Amino acid sequence: MLNRLNILLTIIAACLFCLSVSASAEDERPTHPFNRAWLDERAKELALQNYVEQKLPADSPLNNLDYDDYRKIQFQRSATIWSKEDRNFRLSPMHPGFLFKTPVKLNLVVGGVARRILYTSEIFNYDKEQQAAKESQAPGYSGFKLTTPINKPDVWDEFLVYQGGSYFRALGKDNWYGLSARGLAINTAKPSGEEFPAFTEFWIERPKEQANKLVIHALLESPSLTGAFTFIATPGDKTVIEVKSTLYPRRKITSFGIAPLTSMYLFNDLNRNRFDDFRPAVHDSDGLFMLNSNNEKIWRPLANPRKLQVSVFKDKSMKGFGLFQRHREFRDFDDMEAHYEARPSAWVEPVGTWGPGHVELVEIPTNSEIHDNIVAFWQPDEALEAQKPYSFHYKVSWSSLFAIEDKGGRIVSSASGRSLGSDTIRDYVIDYSSTGLPDDLVVNATSSTGKIVGTVQKFIPQTGLYRVVVKFEPGNQEFSELRVSLSSKDKPWGETWLYRWSR
Repeated sequence: MLNRLNILLTIIAACLFCLSVSASAEDERPTHPFNRAWLDERAKELALQNYVEQKLPADSPLNNLDYDDYRKIQFQRSATIWSKEDRNFRLSPMHPGFLFKTPVKLNLVVGGVARRILYTSEIFNYDKEQQAAKESQAPGYSGFKLTTPINKPDVWDEFLVYQGGSYFRALGKDNWYGLSARGLAINTAKPSGEEFPAFTEFWIERPKEQANKLVIHALLESPSLTGAFTFIATPGDKTVIEVKSTLYPRRKITSFGIAPLTSMYLFNDLNRNRFDDFRPAVHDSDGLFMLNSNNEKIWRPLANPRKLQVSVFKDKSMKGFGLFQRHREFRDFDDMEAHYEARPSAWVEPVGTWGPGHVELVEIPTNSEIHDNIVAFWQPDEALEAQKPYSFHYKVSWSSLFAIEDKGGRIVSSASGRSLGSDTIRDYVIDYSSTGLPDDLVVNATSSTGKIVGTVQKFIPQTGLYRVVVKFEPGNQEFSELRVSLSSKDKPWGETWLYRWSR
């Protein structure tokens, strides 16, 4: 009898201990009222203080994880947030370490109150060789990912992830991850070196049951500024991320990018002669598409130059820009693992007007598809002055769909090669969709250096496309800006084709 009583008392004591530990952990969770105004005030206050970089402790074993180590750490599905609730979204924190050495604090917002998701290794599975990582403490996670039944009603697929600096990636229906977006770019491709702001804390609002939108707030920090961001994510055939940001500069910033997109372009028919590869093309995106204030539709095929190059496209009020993947057939890439044909395009549309500025395209040389080497963003003419707030509102749409209806003249493909019978002339072959094809098209082709020595235009019945061949002779020039447009009855028809030739 006594033994049974002792055992019972021991069990009760253990239960009370567990409850006290749980209560203690709950007491330690930072909790505070939250709304967007609170976040703006927080960012504004931090901008008046010296920047303090957030990093994992220098002696943390998490810093030493390599790619294979990190991949072996698996999140436990049973720990997925909202997985046992009748909601359309589920959230999974992501493990810190490897490349992700900035700890990110995560908070859930319910009824206007924010509560911290404390870091714990108990929600991850580790190999037996990873005991040091399992026992390590961290000030936060590396980010988080979100799932929803985007492809099938009974399958929860990932559609949005925030991880690393201010990077985030999204998917539309049937997409595979490809290009990324960022909260902000500073000093990209400048000799002084690029500054990478980071999202250091998130507040995720618990969605209502059956809601089709999810609201995420974030604090951005860097040596030069702070920022308050709100993301409204609506997944679907086209996943739309609405972004509302306010920046609080610590100093004057003259080189910065709003709505930056980052992608990879290695080769296609414009430059595949430089690569010994069985595949016909390798890229996450193949062109920069822009809609300017005059409603001119501009297609700029991407390049993988031998030297770093930066292109600027000025406008008084750009209506939209994006990095697009226009090739959508498996045979376009012939890659049964990467599935580049399923990589999403990303289209940025200002809400309201951004005023005068330019789209900036940065193309970085690379010999490998593992490196992102393409950056595109909007740079306003006006610099960011210290201690003044600047707000930007826009939407980023992710999908395989075209941003604008094709009313004829969409550029389907571009190719380049040495002109037959000449060692000095290059042919640029541009194929257009032939919807509403006029019978009096005029080709207008120009080059900033070198010379255009001829053009050929013809409808191709085998493909149903309209082909224009531009013959360019560079001479002894190092680079040239090429421009091709079509007109009918003195009015523009189709997209304008731009390209930078370089040696």
